[in-house]
Formats: sequence, C-alpha cells, structure tokens
Amino acid sequence: MACPPSWLLLISLACTLLISCSGAANKDRKEYIVYMGDLPKGQVSASSLQANILQEVTGSSGSEYLLHSYKRSFNGFVARLTEEESKELSSMDGVVSVFPNGKKKLLTTRSWDFIGFPLEANKTTTESDIIVGMLDTGIWPESASFSDEGFGPPPSKWKGTCQTSSNFTCNNKIIGAKYYRSDGFIPSVDFASPRDTEGHGTHTASTAAGNVVSGASLLGLGAGTARGGTPSARIAAYKICWADGCYDADILAAFDDAIADGVDIISLSVGGSFPLDYFEDPIAIGAFHSMKNGILTSNAGGNSGPDPASITNFSPWSLSVAASVIDRKFLTALHLGNNLTYEGELSLNTFEMNDMVPLIYGGDAPNTSAGSDAYYSRYCLEGSLNESLVTGKIVLCDGLGDGVGAMSAGAAGTVMPNHGYTDLSFAFPLPTSCLDSNYTSDVHEYINSTSTPTANIQKTTEAKNELAPFVVWFSSRGPNPITRDILSPDIAAPGVNILAAWTEASSLTGVPGDTRVVPYNIISGTSMACPHASGAAAYVKSFHPTWSPAAIKSALMTTASRLSVETNTDLEFAYGAGQLNPLLAANPGLVYDAGEADYIKFLCGQGYNTTKLHLVTGENITCSAATNGTVWDLNYPSFAVSTDNGAGVTRTFTRTVTNIGSPVSTYKANVAGPPELSIQVEPSVLSFKSLGETQTFTVTVGVAALSSPVISGSLVWDDGVYRVRSPIVAYVYDLKH
Repeated sequence: MACPPSWLLLISLACTLLISCSGAANKDRKEYIVYMGDLPKGQVSASSLQANILQEVTGSSGSEYLLHSYKRSFNGFVARLTEEESKELSSMDGVVSVFPNGKKKLLTTRSWDFIGFPLEANKTTTESDIIVGMLDTGIWPESASFSDEGFGPPPSKWKGTCQTSSNFTCNNKIIGAKYYRSDGFIPSVDFASPRDTEGHGTHTASTAAGNVVSGASLLGLGAGTARGGTPSARIAAYKICWADGCYDADILAAFDDAIADGVDIISLSVGGSFPLDYFEDPIAIGAFHSMKNGILTSNAGGNSGPDPASITNFSPWSLSVAASVIDRKFLTALHLGNNLTYEGELSLNTFEMNDMVPLIYGGDAPNTSAGSDAYYSRYCLEGSLNESLVTGKIVLCDGLGDGVGAMSAGAAGTVMPNHGYTDLSFAFPLPTSCLDSNYTSDVHEYINSTSTPTANIQKTTEAKNELAPFVVWFSSRGPNPITRDILSPDIAAPGVNILAAWTEASSLTGVPGDTRVVPYNIISGTSMACPHASGAAAYVKSFHPTWSPAAIKSALMTTASRLSVETNTDLEFAYGAGQLNPLLAANPGLVYDAGEADYIKFLCGQGYNTTKLHLVTGENITCSAATNGTVWDLNYPSFAVSTDNGAGVTRTFTRTVTNIGSPVSTYKANVAGPPELSIQVEPSVLSFKSLGETQTFTVTVGVAALSSPVISGSLVWDDGVYRVRSPIVAYVYDLKH
C-alpha cells in the first residue's frame, strides 16, 4: 500500500501502548471501550448502569477497573477487562459494542484564495457566535492566529470550560480547552495541558478558524496573509493526540464533552489504518451523536492513497474530505561544480548556503569502526556514515529518509532521490534537495568524474503548479469499504503545502540540533484538507444557524466543482463531489436534508437490529421489512452503483430536496454521462411555490457491462440561477475490498 511515511506529516507516532497494571489479577487485562448508545431516559443514571454491568462481569465493585465514564452526550465507559469479560459484556442487554482501546494517527494561506474564497467574501455579523471544536494535538494559544483582540465574551450557548494550568490559559478566541489521556501516561515531550507540542492541532485550528494575520510565512516561504475559513469564529480545543498517537477512549471522551459544551462544528483530522464497522469505530460513533445533536463532524479521509477503498473515515452522517493540490509548489535546486543545476520537489530548504562545499557519495564513506559498510552508508542510515569523511560536506544518498543520518554525521547538506513523491514539500533538519532519480544518477556520475566535486543547495523557491487542482497521490480513495453504494470521499479541499500556525514548543522538525522555531509552518495531508472543509461548514452555518448537519453537507457537496478527469483518473473516488466552494455553498438553491430517523432507516436496511439501534438512539426503534430503508433511499447528495464483476445492473434512487433558494422557482433536471450509463429522472421538472417546500423524485440508473473500473456522470437541477449538482458513479466492485 502506497502511504506517506509518518515523518512526511512531521508527526512522530510511536507504536507502544503503555498500560499501568499491578498484581496478578491485572496481568491479562487490557483497555476496552464499552459503547452503550444514547443516555438513559428517566431517573436511571448512566453511571449506575455502567457500574452495575461492570460489577456483574468482574465480580467486584468494578471501580478498580473503570478508567473513564461517558455520560454527558452518550452512554459508555472505558475499563480494564480480560478477553472473557469483554466477550461477556458484548452479549449483555444494554451494550451496543465492545472493542479494544486502539490508536489512531494524525492524518494554508494561498489555499482559500485559490478555491475562490477571498478575504473580502460576504460575512455575517453572527460569525463570532460560531464555535468550532478542534479534536487534535491541542493548540498554541500565543499565536497571533488566536489573539482575542476585538472579540467580546463567548456566546451564551457555550457550556464548556478551560482546563487551565501553569502554562495555558484561554481567551475570548480560544474559549475552551481540555486534554485527555485515559491511561494517565504523558509522553516526556508533551505538556500535561491543552498546549500543543506537536504543531498539528495549532495548524488545523488556524486553518479552520484562525484570525487574519498579515506577513505570515515559513522563514520567507509561502509569504502572505494567513487566515482561517471563519476568522471571527471561536475555537474550542480538545487535545486527544500525543507524541505516541490518539487513543480511541480519548477521542470518544472529547466527543462526549464537545457535544455537551455547545460547539457548532467538529473538526477531526485523525483516522485509523483500516475500516471498521460504524458502531465499532469511535469516530463514527462520536459523529453519530454529534449529528443527533445538530453538529456536523468534518473528517480527514486518510493518507493511505492511491490504493482503492483505502478511506477510513466514511460514515454517511459525517463529511469525509480528500486532499487536493493548490497552484503553488516548491522547488529546491542543487548547483554542481560543473555549472549544472537540477531542481527537485519534496524538500523545503530554508537554509542559506552561500559557498560551494565538497560533495561526497554516502557509499564512499562507510563508518567501518561501527561495523557499517557501503551497503548501509549509501542509504545514509543513522550511524552508518564516517564522520571524518562526511563532516562539512554535502552527502549524496541512494535512499529517501529524514536526513537525520547525514546530520548526525556532521554533513553540511544532503541530496536524496524523491522516489516520485512529488507535488508536496516539507522541511528537513539540514539543507536538502530531493531530486528525480535520473538527476541523482547524474550527480553520482559527476562525483566520479572529478577529484574535487563540489555543490551548493539553494534556498527553496516557489513555482506555479499549472495542473492544479487535483487530488494528491497520498489522499485515500473510495469506494466506501462498508456500504458499497454510498460514494466516498464526499468532497476535496486544499491539503498540500498549506501554511498555517505552528507550535513554538519545539523546533521546526523536532530533530535534535535543529534550532529553527517558527510561528507558521507548511505541511501536507488530508489533515490539512479537513479543516478547510470545517471552516467552510462553519461559514455556511453562520448564514444558516438552524440547518442540520446533512443540509450543510449537501450545500458543500452540490456546489463543489468537478475536477479534471485527466489529472484525477480515479474520478469521484478521489475527489467525491468535487473541489470545495464556500461562497456558493452559502446559498445552494436546494439541499438534500436528512436526520436521525433517515440514518436509522438506512441502518435497519444494512442489517443492524432493533435492539442495538434502540440503545444507540434511546428511541423506540422497530426494524422491519416495512420500515427498513435501502442504501439507495438514503437522502444523500450523490449516487453510487456497484456492479459485481462489471455485470449490468439497474438501481432506482429516491431523493427529496428542500427549496432554500428563490421562493417561486422551477428546476429542470439535466443529466450527463457516458454511453454505459442510462439515467432517467422522474419527474424531470420540480416546481416550488415557497421556501422550505420539499419535492421528491426518483433517479433510475441503468449500468451496462462495464469495460472500465469506474465511470461517472451527473445530475444537475437548474433553475437558471442555481445549479445543484450531484455526481453519479458506477463501478466494478472488487471482492478483495
């Protein structure tokens, strides 16, 4: 599976789960999450229900095994259990699911202008009442992006708190902040507070709702005005991620609080490594209860592309975001002593190297005293290079790494092959140029052609990416791995080479010896795309405070711009409905609305039983042949048809749209698609006489035997003012997915 290494996003994720246990009784106990659905009705408290079932399976009070109780927005707890106890719990009445406390990973100035959302865009006077909940690595409160100058007190609906400490306080911009660590272990590089040491949370928060800050740059690169999608909105920071990852128990705890605190949008740039059932995935569970409480959750799609079905956040009640490229790229040139110059992508070099310096091939400088030979030193692995031969020189390496091996050996710089990892750039701890492998071969030949090879690594420059926008290679692709006929991802947003605020608690790269501390940084990932969509959702919410999460999602999707099929060969499985367009989304004309009842009908049709759904919702739910809804009847703003082995198939979709454009309007259906798609809409004309009026229609999609893995068309409702577009995708379902 092609996947960018963890250092590509400048986040070091360890793989060790530390559990503090004592005594023989705890030897086989592990952390499990017990999800019990909605909060209980009546006089019975969630705490008493949790205590009773925990006592029943452990044979004791259970309190010694209880780690955390969810009881503000939904019902459940985290406890240390044996495998047998977890199985017993999962079969008990009142329990929806039991699953191990796993770990998720962490998956911007020019970007807003590039998607047609200028600083001068029309804003509402109530934007400052919008609260964006950021579930991430915390926040750096001193950043200019989070100054509260000009802000009044928090809106009265806010019910959250600020977990202040000796090194953290909130203000009228950051109105709430908490941190979560279910096992109590705080990594040594982290703060036991909402303060961000990783930078990721600060970056995403400023992208979604950071202030307008002029003159921002990464040491001169990407210079411009930094701003979030809703600069006047408030931020509530929930620190769920640490240097060693993001634990499921903490993700759910933050959802539990954020919903009860009164946030309007939840932004979550975190994901797993493989798909999970909707109610065994803490992100999908939290997003469901958010939706139930009128809060849209915006999720990063994942960084495991371009493999098909690699998307990990795809629940239909949340917004799944892919990462697209903006029209800015960074180039770092290597100038050789023979006057030849080569330009490469991938590195962001902020260092000035004024003179030509000696150049050496790593394979010619093995650290033999440490047992290394040319096989290892050619890749510049840490400890493999001979310091006496390398110090003060630029080292040519045959492998792409983080530069630490060359830096620790005293090198003045390094040249590496980029292995095709283009279209994005990030910082290294020493001067670095990453070149096409053909160019590194030329460099090697030059070294062998002279007894005194020299080179100079120049400071990175900016260039225009003429092919933008397109979805970057690492962005996770659809199809939806759980529900075949729901299109995923939902939308694409800028996620490559994004400049936004950064922590000043550590150096730019976090590598010992790197002394660069910066207030703004440039990084890439679907983590960066997600807060663009979150900021756009907050922008729409500021105009339409009563809209449901589904209505906001529909507005974003049906106004998105389809991307080029030449540069996006995976079509909608790369970009969903298309590239984000916040300005159009604020007034989309029609919306495909849905609520909890619609998703419950869908879940009934997907095979979830009445008992489980009653627990999830807290309502009297009955799944039956008469009430079950098919996936094709869920009121989704896109259409997907899967075929087994490419065989022909016909599907009929039922949809309802709500008029929010012109009170009196007539929309005509315009369909387009390749010859293999037959699309019929009934009725083909929708007439409205008032705002809020709804109309129902059907779309029948006939798919001939497919010769391509995926084909697509579209349905556009057009009244001459508004164009409400939905993609229609047909694809060959691969049983391996």
